[in-house]
Amino acid sequence: MHYFIGVVPSEAYKLRVIEFQQNWKNHSITEVVEPHITLKAQGGLTTDEKWLSEVKEVCDHFHSFQVSLGPPKFFGDDILYLRAVSSELYNLHNHMVSAISPSADLIKKYYELDDFVPHMTLGKTSYGLTKQELKEMAKSAEEELGPFPTVDVTFVRVYRERKPNQYIKLVDLPLLR
Repeated sequence: MHYFIGVVPSEAYKLRVIEFQQNWKNHSITEVVEPHITLKAQGGLTTDEKWLSEVKEVCDHFHSFQVSLGPPKFFGDDILYLRAVSSELYNLHNHMVSAISPSADLIKKYYELDDFVPHMTLGKTSYGLTKQELKEMAKSAEEELGPFPTVDVTFVRVYRERKPNQYIKLVDLPLLR
């Protein structure tokens, strides 16, 4: 069983992104997980869930903040995403990684700390899209998902794998207000 921690956009924008993603019939991302900005990847998040108290402790001492979503970009030519910009998001990510203390190998494997690029994935070739469809999706995203919102981050969501490659909410942890 795997876990990760994310930030969720407003319900209205989340539904807008899902509707956008469903315009591509071979795209299975909406069956995997809801739209989110990954805050802390799987490394160090073990099935005993002992790390959950560490994450809660970080959240209890971290103030709410905002994240601005921005125009689409690519990781290589296989993953399309919306940029997520916020210095506080980096700070919270660093606090989470520090509290959980994954190995250096896991930090590298999951692109954390210095390699962390906050983003909201729109599409991937591994979820059924071709590289050409991702290019078309990028063009459509500019007009269909803009203007890009600023998200109020008042909690973080911990996701748990329900079955292989399908994640659901385990718990929402509020941030300090």
